[in-house]
Amino acid sequence: MAQDKFIVVQSTTSTQNSGLLDAILPQFTEKSGIDVRVVAVGTGQAIKNAENGDGDVLLVHAKPAEEKFVADGWGVKRHDVMYNDFVIVGPADDPAGVAGSSDAVAALEKIAESQSAFASRGDDSGTHKAELRLWREAGVDTASASGDWYRETGSGMGATLNTGVGMGAYIMADRATWISFGNKGDHEVLVEGDPKLFNQYGVILVNPDKHPVVKAEEGQAFIDWLLGAEGQAAIADFKVDGQQLFFPNAD
Repeated sequence: MAQDKFIVVQSTTSTQNSGLLDAILPQFTEKSGIDVRVVAVGTGQAIKNAENGDGDVLLVHAKPAEEKFVADGWGVKRHDVMYNDFVIVGPADDPAGVAGSSDAVAALEKIAESQSAFASRGDDSGTHKAELRLWREAGVDTASASGDWYRETGSGMGATLNTGVGMGAYIMADRATWISFGNKGDHEVLVEGDPKLFNQYGVILVNPDKHPVVKAEEGQAFIDWLLGAEGQAAIADFKVDGQQLFFPNAD
């Protein structure tokens, strides 16, 4: 039946907030007749939802967590889809003096030493996982600073940027959401270009052996399109203010 031709994709706030999915999904639907319904949450929540069988496809950005999802039998196979990068944005007056740095760990050390306000998503998203990994490398215990200079919003990227800009805080964001974000105030990108800020996205079919409700055929059709020439071109063609936000690199 025609109305049954849909899949649920558990994805991240960044693919939704940036406008990417709104731009590319109609192209897939037009070609396949399969509607795509997106649940946009942090990566950690998206993975939990997929483990619960609430979705057919997972499109997220936290490779170690994705590999564990497959290893534990929840997913069939993980594929690289596209990448972009994270940036650290902050107020123009830059109280920690990190502007122009391409060393994310050193920048976080300076932010911690100066106890400058830092707004974290604190939501187990892919961005939050990446941020915590960098704090660990910097030797900073964010748990002990929580509620002091280190503030966890428990929110998505857009909401955290709003909060951070409002309080004059530093924020680590994915570049796509930052470019698309309309309320930048006097905040600007201060730290970028560190290989440690690389941000890879992966796509996985939820395992129908674990959840027989998974629409494996339709879900695989979407994955094949995303990894194929048309999907990869659609990702590359998506721009905001003339800037490409995601870079296709399907394996």
